[in-house]
Formats: sequence, structure tokens, C-alpha cells
Amino acid sequence: MQLHLSTWPEVEAYLAKSKAILIPIGSTEQHGPNGLLGTDALCPEIIGKRAGDEAGILIGPTFNVGQAQHHMGFVGTITLRPSTMIAAMQDWAQSLVRHGFERIYWLNGHGGNIATITAAFSEIYHGVTFSNGSGGSHAGSNHPPLRCTLRNWWELNGVMDVCRQLFPVGEGSHATPSEVSVTWAGYPEAVKSVAMSPRIAPNGPILDADDYRRRFPDGRIGSDPSQANVEAGEKIVAAAVKAVISEFRTFAAS
Repeated sequence: MQLHLSTWPEVEAYLAKSKAILIPIGSTEQHGPNGLLGTDALCPEIIGKRAGDEAGILIGPTFNVGQAQHHMGFVGTITLRPSTMIAAMQDWAQSLVRHGFERIYWLNGHGGNIATITAAFSEIYHGVTFSNGSGGSHAGSNHPPLRCTLRNWWELNGVMDVCRQLFPVGEGSHATPSEVSVTWAGYPEAVKSVAMSPRIAPNGPILDADDYRRRFPDGRIGSDPSQANVEAGEKIVAAAVKAVISEFRTFAAS
């Protein structure tokens, strides 16, 4: 069940059964020669949608632009300032709290978002401690507190075991065959065949956008995404969906 493809009475009926929502959150940034710019947002979106369809979980709209300044040497990347991202997440959360949501499960697809998401949680908790979204105080009330949780999709139980089995060599850390495969499972029409040179990209530090482009001219870090394929993506998504349903249900009931 997707929030943006639902009517307000349908969401109201959902709230009578559950106060929890899953929000995919990611980034719009380069992912090498054959990876989609939306990869880090599409991976949690694809996993979240399938989990929602299978288990009746309400899936919010994807927060699809995040912390990507170090990718700005590559055309198409879009980034937010940390303060902008925190403010937007806070506004999303306050809106949901106003309607009665009490649990927000943020399914993340971009490692560069983690610090900012964690900081956003502090801002969100500060806001809901002192305001219920309509000007009233929570102090002394019976309104349950809002809880947020962050889960990176690749850290879901069993997911990296599948990724390592599928790609024992050349997984790397950016523009990986695993994440590219997940996007192709969701969008098979986007499959691209691109020769990689060198086959496995080098590893190294990331200092800033210009330095990144010099060190990793095609955008990859330690990876060989030419191995990506739709079948592998389906296996990874299946493992992630199973894990996220279990984890979401536990969180929703907490």
C-alpha cells in the first residue's frame, strides 16, 4: 500500500489498524557507467513497495535526494545541504505525527545519509516533545511518543550473505553489482551493457567532489558492476523483503 497512490479515507482506515509507516530514503547521484542516478533511492523504494504489497505495510513517498556533495563532479547528481535535509525530514515527520502516526521506519539506500538522518532524528524528537503538530504540549498527555528507526537495506538480515554469494569478487563499495542488480530487477528496461576498464575499479579515500572525479574517473569504487543482472537483483530483493517485513512488524508493535 503506497501513501501517494491511496486516498485519505484509505490512509485513515490503515491508521485504525497500524500507526507505523515505512519511508524509503536515498540519494540522486552517479553510480558509474551502467548504474542509474537514482540507484540509492530506487533500491529502498523497490524493496519497500514489494514489502508493502506483500504485507500490507503503508509505504510513504520516497525521499530521493540526500547527501551527495562528493558526487557533484559527475553530471546529474543532486545534493542537499545537511540543514535542508534535516528540516525536510522534520516537516515530513511532523505532518505524519499530526495524523496519528507513531512509528516511522526509514529504509535508507545511501551510506552518506546516515549521519544526517541520525541528526534529523534528534531534531524530530525535540519537536514532537514540545509540540503535537497543532500547537499543543505533549507534557502530561496520554499521546504515545513518536519513534523513528533507520535501517540501511544492505544491512537487513541475510542480505549481504546473498550479495557475497552472488558477487564474491568485485562487489566494492560504490556502484556495486548488487545495488545495480536491484534497480534492474525493478526496472529491467534500464539494463545497460557497458565494458569496465579496469574491470574492478580501484579503492581509495574520498576527499571532495573534484578529488573523487580524479581518483575514480568513471565513478566506481572497488566494484565491477558489469556483473549485475536482473536474476541476481530478484534474489537480493526477495531476501530484503522478507527481512524488512519481519523487522517492520516488530518495530510497529514496539
